[in-house]
Amino acid sequence: MTDFVRPFRALRPAKDRAADVVAPPYDVLSTDEARDSARGRPYSFLHISKPEIDLPNGTDPCAPDVYAKGAQNLRRFVQEEVLVRDDSECYYAYRLQMGEHIQTGIVCAASVTAYDSNRIRKHEFTIPTKEDDRVKHISAQNAQTSPVLLAYRASDAVEEVLEAVVADDPTYDLIAHDQVGHTIWHIEKPELMSCITDQFNQMDALYVADGHHRSAAASRVAASLGTKESLLQDDANHRYFLAVAFPDNEMQILDYNRVVRDLNGLTVQRLLDKVGERFVVTPRENAVRPSGPKQYGVYFRDAWYQLEIKDKYVPDDDPIGQLHVSILHDNLIEPLLGISDPRRDSRIDFVGGSRGLGELMRCVNNGEMAAAFSLFPTSMEALMKVADAGKVMPPKSTWFEPKLADGLISHVLD
Repeated sequence: MTDFVRPFRALRPAKDRAADVVAPPYDVLSTDEARDSARGRPYSFLHISKPEIDLPNGTDPCAPDVYAKGAQNLRRFVQEEVLVRDDSECYYAYRLQMGEHIQTGIVCAASVTAYDSNRIRKHEFTIPTKEDDRVKHISAQNAQTSPVLLAYRASDAVEEVLEAVVADDPTYDLIAHDQVGHTIWHIEKPELMSCITDQFNQMDALYVADGHHRSAAASRVAASLGTKESLLQDDANHRYFLAVAFPDNEMQILDYNRVVRDLNGLTVQRLLDKVGERFVVTPRENAVRPSGPKQYGVYFRDAWYQLEIKDKYVPDDDPIGQLHVSILHDNLIEPLLGISDPRRDSRIDFVGGSRGLGELMRCVNNGEMAAAFSLFPTSMEALMKVADAGKVMPPKSTWFEPKLADGLISHVLD
């Protein structure tokens, strides 16, 4: 039987170089933002994860030269011993701290076989061009350099292992660009590693929380390499992908809010009249942060309203239809505003909860948007329920914070 997760020989910063290397995830920065972030930092991992910053302005981020430059930079970091490879296979504990929120998980290599058989479960569609980009990035560098964020149902046994590990001195302990604390410990005692492997093997499922394109790309790379007879073994490195798995009860999902460019030809009052057929509409003097899953806020210029869906419009047994984002879409966004495909319709955009309700108001007050909707965060239980049912959540349903850093640990596919 293929292990669900396993230890691996990480490629990681030398002990005193972690702060030089650590970088934001590749997919949260534009090219210009990455270039600014890496300015004056020759060993920022952005030179590997966003290598177009080292090529002329205007270079297509998906051009062959970009992937070749990333691979060249990775080799240079290794040759200059900024990045070093562990001699033996290990797990690693990874703690994130953002303000008062703390979550501690396990860095591991997760099974592509389990992913392909849906034991590692998805809840999002991928975008083909973004998936292709990750395939080319992994193939050029022969490494997975950005971890997939996984969730597992909390386990007392795994928690006991982590408690024992974090009592020792960490390998890295730093505060990154985002003011989030990133702390990593080696887990190299054989008995602890065996316990982790055994406990995960007993789990029914893991869940992709963030990183659907990375995990899908890993599967595609494994399939392409697996055509070679010498690489068919299920325990080959390319049959696993870089991941950090956290217990579901420690993960934090923030609200993922909506802004719309126009009211589909309606006045504000006419829209509110129509909204009132399915929602209880209450004017509010202050910004509305929903306090429960059936509540929403809507902001027009200088005016907030609280919306609460009437019970008869909430489906009883549909894990997709019961989602907060689905209720808003099915009862307001599509029927009243005429936006049927939020994935492709340019009239709608999305604002992550970390940017605050003030960002929603700014978008409307500056005339860019006509209205903004604040939502209650999706729960981990709802996400896992959708994934267990083999369903796909609507786009932009979850915003996980804090984010994992790039560069602290990579997985080489030798």
